[in-house]
Amino acid sequence: RRALVDHAREKKQLKRGGAHWRVTLGEAGALADEPEPELLDLDRALDELARIDPRKAELVQLRYFAGCRIEEAAAQLGISVATANRDWRLARAWLYRALNDG
Repeated sequence: RRALVDHAREKKQLKRGGAHWRVTLGEAGALADEPEPELLDLDRALDELARIDPRKAELVQLRYFAGCRIEEAAAQLGISVATANRDWRLARAWLYRALNDG
């Protein structure tokens, strides 16, 4: 997570063009799908979620950034799969609201 966020921040620095992106013609199509601005928002929202409920934030990181299946994340956190599923639903709903209500 930190590596992705640091990379996104570096790309926004003024000394590197700030909000302007330098691309070659070949990269132009790929940049349309690049999620970096949203990644910074997600990072802020995850930090806030971690203050409110650290376990749910850790579950999101395991699922989203580490690519763990729900069973793997549950085992890593020492919780049941049912609890992990419930936390996953709540965390996604919380993050959706945090990211869309700004």
